[in-house]
This record gives sequence, structure tokens and C-alpha cells, in this order.
Amino acid sequence: MKQWTKEIQIQAPIEQVWSYLDGTLEQMQKIMPQVVENTPVKVTDEVVGSIYRQKYKEGKRIEEYEVHTLEYLNTPADKKLKIGFQLAGWFEITATYELHRVDDGTTAFKYTATNQPLKWFVKLFLLMANDKVVVQFVERVKRVAESETAR
Repeated sequence: MKQWTKEIQIQAPIEQVWSYLDGTLEQMQKIMPQVVENTPVKVTDEVVGSIYRQKYKEGKRIEEYEVHTLEYLNTPADKKLKIGFQLAGWFEITATYELHRVDDGTTAFKYTATNQPLKWFVKLFLLMANDKVVVQFVERVKRVAESETAR
């Protein structure tokens, strides 16, 4: 299994940053423009155990995944969302988003992604994998949140 983690400080309130991760499809698309649909399949009261059918545009193709909520925390000072899904039956992917309120206008954001190959021959692909996608993602969240705060 490969794991990548990146932390960054965002000059935006915690609730604003959280809205991109745990809000409407429109808010989610600001940081994940490839997500074209996020439909609830099963929603639990405690959030953990909820399942969403997510459609993701990759080039001209649209891939469909069942995204499972594995962990959830939503307090005024700390927020956490961990999701998991299978990618084409080849990889088990998790993404963990953690937010911490530093002050009224600053949020610490930590993103951790894991990638577990489900087939032995796919492990070779992970040898060349790096943290580029993780770095680009946290920088996109920062850019979007700070640009919307400046309005």
C-alpha cells in the first residue's frame, strides 16, 4: 500500500473549507471539477456507513464509483471525513480530509490518500507513483478557499 500526506494552512474560516468537502455537489466541484454527480445511495444518521454513487469524468469517459463514508467528525474546531472506494476493481483508495480551526480566519488542512492494489500485477504501477496529485489537490483547495474569502 502507498500513502501520501500533505498539510497546508489556508487563510479561510474552517466552515468555508469544510463546505467544499461536506457540502453540495456545486461546492465539491470547485475543488474536484471532474466529479459530475454525487447521488446518495444510503445515508445514515451518524454519517459513517453512508454510501454515495459518484460519477467522475476522466477524459471523455465517465467512471462510476460507490464512495463509502468511513470516518466523520464535525465539531466547531475540528472536522474529519474519510472516504473509500474501489477504482475499476484494481485499487482500493481512501482519502482522509482533516481540518483544524487555527483562528477565525485560518484553517489547517491535512489530506491523506492511500492506494492499495487489489491485484498482484498492479503493484508495479505503484512503484512509479508519487505525491504530485496530493500536492496539487491541497494547493487547489487553498487557492479556491482563499479566492472566495477575498470576495
